[in-house]
Amino acid sequence: MVTIPTILHVGLVWVPTLASIILSFTDWKGIRFSDLNWVGFENYDQIFTVFDKMFFQALINNTVLLVFLFIGPTIFGMFLAYLLDKNIRGTRVYQSVFYTPVVLSLAVVGFMWQSVIYSTENGLATELFGGGEPIDWIGNQDFLIPFSDNYGISKNFIAILVAIAWRHTGYIMVLYLAGLKSVDNSLKEAASLDGCNEWQSFRHVVFPTLKPINVVISVITVIEALRAFDIIFVLNTPRKTEVLSILTTNNLLGEGGGNVGRGSAYATILFLLCLGFVIWYVTNHYRRTQEGAES
Repeated sequence: MVTIPTILHVGLVWVPTLASIILSFTDWKGIRFSDLNWVGFENYDQIFTVFDKMFFQALINNTVLLVFLFIGPTIFGMFLAYLLDKNIRGTRVYQSVFYTPVVLSLAVVGFMWQSVIYSTENGLATELFGGGEPIDWIGNQDFLIPFSDNYGISKNFIAILVAIAWRHTGYIMVLYLAGLKSVDNSLKEAASLDGCNEWQSFRHVVFPTLKPINVVISVITVIEALRAFDIIFVLNTPRKTEVLSILTTNNLLGEGGGNVGRGSAYATILFLLCLGFVIWYVTNHYRRTQEGAES
């Protein structure tokens, strides 16, 4: 019962992960093993020097995506969960509607937004906000960062953020709704008797009890922002929409076999960024468990 899942997990997750880390120190093109040469940190040196503009632009996009997911879908998902927790009429219908995008494939979501929402001629966004004129919603206009060396956020990446938020909000809503269901109603009643209004009750009574959910959502949001690929790949025109996962794929599957060594180096950097937040979550959870056991 334990051996088979362990073998599958190690074989499908950890073996490829370790192989990618090892290959990041080679210049292998992914065709013949006889062409595999050890080059040390050369791939990492190229990423931070020769390809630094691509790398830092991708890092900026990942950071913007991370901040956006924290500000937009997280707050809106919490707001929806708070409303649905009140058991308003049609709550189950609303839950199903808001959660439906989560069960869709990320690639399918990307194609839906590309053809239904952002279509230049007859997309929903064009019909609602275009005034009858065709609009290239995933165009090439850039918003440069002041005092930067041509780094910025493109208009099509902002359009991609909206598509990602549409899907991510439902996931956050369900997590917060589960957390709100576990809040003791006597705490809310006590706050009401003490004269707290609804906002004060949520801020000082309900929200502090959601700390474990906030930690989980923080880790999930960070990992989602770092490993985002499918929607961005589908909607990528490309013009400053690359993220670290896109750079990894482009190098691994490039023309002529690609550069597996450099692609693995990008993947290793992405793995280390995700690992840092996972370690923080595990440490936080272990500390909380220990404090609970001692009390």
